[in-house]
Amino acid sequence: MGDMRFGLDDDGVVVIIGSGAGGGTLANELCQRGIRCVLLEAGRQFTLADFEHDEFAMTRKFIWPDAPDNTSPPPLDRERPHVCKGVGGTTLHWSGLALRLEAHELAARRSYGAISGAALADWPIPADELALWYARAEEKMGVTGTGDRPLLPGNNNFKVLYNGGRQLGYRHISTGRLAINSRPRDGRPACIQMGFCLQGCRIGAKWSTLYTEIPRAEATGRLELRADCTALQIVHDNRHRVSGVLYADSEGRQQLQHARAVCVAANSVESARLLLNSASAAFPDGLANSSGQVGRNYTSHVHEFVMAEMPAPVHYYRGTVQAGLVEDERGHDPRRGFAGGYLLQAISFGLPFTALALLPGVWGPRLATLVENYTHLAGLVILGEDLPQSDNRVTLSSTRKDRFGLPLPGIHRRTHPNDTALMHHARERATALYESLGARRSYVAGSTGLTHNLGTNRMSRSPRDGVVNPWGQCHDIANLFISDGSQFPTSGAANPTLTIVALAMRQAGYIAGQMTARAI
Repeated sequence: MGDMRFGLDDDGVVVIIGSGAGGGTLANELCQRGIRCVLLEAGRQFTLADFEHDEFAMTRKFIWPDAPDNTSPPPLDRERPHVCKGVGGTTLHWSGLALRLEAHELAARRSYGAISGAALADWPIPADELALWYARAEEKMGVTGTGDRPLLPGNNNFKVLYNGGRQLGYRHISTGRLAINSRPRDGRPACIQMGFCLQGCRIGAKWSTLYTEIPRAEATGRLELRADCTALQIVHDNRHRVSGVLYADSEGRQQLQHARAVCVAANSVESARLLLNSASAAFPDGLANSSGQVGRNYTSHVHEFVMAEMPAPVHYYRGTVQAGLVEDERGHDPRRGFAGGYLLQAISFGLPFTALALLPGVWGPRLATLVENYTHLAGLVILGEDLPQSDNRVTLSSTRKDRFGLPLPGIHRRTHPNDTALMHHARERATALYESLGARRSYVAGSTGLTHNLGTNRMSRSPRDGVVNPWGQCHDIANLFISDGSQFPTSGAANPTLTIVALAMRQAGYIAGQMTARAI
């Protein structure tokens, strides 16, 4: 295993599982407060040199290899969640869009009312308090359009989005708030518009815990990062407090790291799976699951891709992949026939990925036309609020196990009628946006996988209604915390990373206070 900074029997450390937006940020915040941490990451350690401008190659490097069972009814049965495996987690792969949840999204139950089949809940955190943490997270990440940081310039894909949006009467259009440097900052360069943001930023202009939070935590001397180490089970003592994490090291040997507290930030699918796989005599239905809510209320955002062949060349692959945003449809307006709202976000892909992954049903003359006119494509992704449903959930597979003998996750997700109505409206508006500029033809691409995994360990004031309290602390176990997007009660329409970072920063202060008070 090599030399360890902290011994396996050191029960004074905080063990953090997962090194992405939640876990990587939390590790740094705790270390800066003088708390010793062990950070377990199932994936490998990457460097900037490992990032390739090859969408399929990087998908093989990044995406978790074990596909979960999917018992969802058609048409969702081919989808799998995007869970990144590697130091930095999904901050390696994310687009950089760093958006706040809005007031109506934080109070979905009050804003939308009762909706049949939906398990709506209001966030138990005041919006004005969360706003303070959003501002701190934006400063940490260097989000454009906040503080004194200018927005990134718009590429041709953005110009199409902007002009088409204006034709439809939209007014809230910009290149969006991104955690991608628009000028040199924090020892990292400004974006040079090379594209391939989703394959890892080769120059480090995009914020990622890989080269921001984790190195800073290591510099304190209080962090030990253990890459290629897979958490298998969280164990507890006879007082029903977690006492450590059983994990498999890089050589496949099982090790037990003792802990003062454990923080789970493995992404919503794997975090729920870990709690369910940590069942014991005291917690027969899964760790911290007295409410029966672990794994439930899985959400992933309603999304589709819309591309259009424009009259003149666009070269939409040149420049930042997602520098473009229309926010006019984000509000709650029941006159449209659905609750919640959606965003139209500029996005681009390389030719092989566009033809083979996004539009797998396009063959023959249509495929030839698409390839021949690739330089004329413009593209966007619809991102809408996905209403939580109690039976949309992560469970343990009854048939498949991983290489360590533990059940893989199973996913069941049924589309709510509200999601269908929202997507129908959004698809029409997206298509009209391009048609207003003379688009020759449009392509609607179904989802290539479940994205922005959220829910499964939702926060609540009452232990009956969720898994964790407003600080991400498990109702059942005081020294067990959830530190990723699985604690979200609802998804909203915004990309979740900024919220995950803000919650991790907020949680770090709470954990430090609880440790000082000897409450954990």
